[in-house]
Amino acid sequence: MVFSVILAGGTGNRMGNTDKPKQFLTIKDKPIIIHTVEKFLSHPDFEKVIVLTPMMWIDHTKRIINRYIGDCDKIAVIAGGDTRNETIMNSINYIEENYTLDDDTIIVTHDSVRPFVTHRIITENIKAAKKYGACDTVIPATDTIVESFDANVISAIPERKNMYQGQTPQSFKAKQLRDIYNSLTNAERDILTDAAKILVMKGKDVHLVQGETYNIKITYPYDLKIAKSLIEEEEND
Repeated sequence: MVFSVILAGGTGNRMGNTDKPKQFLTIKDKPIIIHTVEKFLSHPDFEKVIVLTPMMWIDHTKRIINRYIGDCDKIAVIAGGDTRNETIMNSINYIEENYTLDDDTIIVTHDSVRPFVTHRIITENIKAAKKYGACDTVIPATDTIVESFDANVISAIPERKNMYQGQTPQSFKAKQLRDIYNSLTNAERDILTDAAKILVMKGKDVHLVQGETYNIKITYPYDLKIAKSLIEEEEND
């Protein structure tokens, strides 16, 4: 079975003065998270769309889903964890408790504030996860990447042709991801930045899926302006 895992645990500190996390801000008469959930609901391969939010925002999330989407038994809203990867583990635990978790169970994890993911990207993630066990959505880096270990001087400038910018979805065979995560030491968990790194740290291949430049993550106020323009373009297509 294939499950969508929508990560909505962020608090939106970089968005500035808002009274709610950024995933609940409105663009074109709908909260960002609703735009995102709708993309996954429209894909036929998912058994369930699992939305993970902070405990205090669960009821709010359920209310806006009911308002904008309706009473949909294909959506589950549950509590996330203290970190991104603990949130993903909560989704896997939910699957194990309510469905069958086996070696072929796939999760497609996605940022709730990336509402411009495409059907093509989702489909290719599912195919790659089934074939290879893990994949990450990326786009080639267009800017030169500069590395600095002390934040004062350049330590290295990697070749740009080998550099990519990570997006989401990131998709995995769920049981393998959980088993490897559980094998990590606390020190290894402390340096994790995303779920793909769990496998990379242990020498597992994570295959690449081509993303899109407009598959943006809405993080800063400026991103909201871009997102409004992109949604208008989608509506006019």
